[in-house]
Amino acid sequence: MQDIGEIMDNQVLWVALLACATAQVFKVVVELVQNGKINLQALFTTGGMPSAHSAFVAALAAGVGQTMGWASPEFALAFVFAVIVMYDAAGVRQAAGLQARILNQIMDEFFSEDHHLSQDRLKELLGHTPVQVIAGLALGVAVSWIAGLSY
Repeated sequence: MQDIGEIMDNQVLWVALLACATAQVFKVVVELVQNGKINLQALFTTGGMPSAHSAFVAALAAGVGQTMGWASPEFALAFVFAVIVMYDAAGVRQAAGLQARILNQIMDEFFSEDHHLSQDRLKELLGHTPVQVIAGLALGVAVSWIAGLSY
């Protein structure tokens, strides 16, 4: 049980979670500005502006750098992890979202009558544009630096 207490006291983890939650809240604000209505569903979905994945891993890496040192192996590990996650968000997952959009269009065009497929429409908003990833990165680092005052 002592391990659970240590996890709960991990300030770097909490700051990373805060950055992720902040990014999700910003998505609601962006939806409000763009569409003129509040979409609370944006709190629980992937994709969109800013990237919560990027904010999470950027805050994690920055927090590790602040607490363990910028030359530490722990920071190097967190940094590489963050780069992989952000590359995946803007690359692989973005491509998967584009493929889902095309497949949904094919389904709509070729099977415009009643079709008896058991599959629902594919989720199209999976990944992020590079701008969304960079915005998440900046948000994550900012949250970590602001919270870092109490490290």
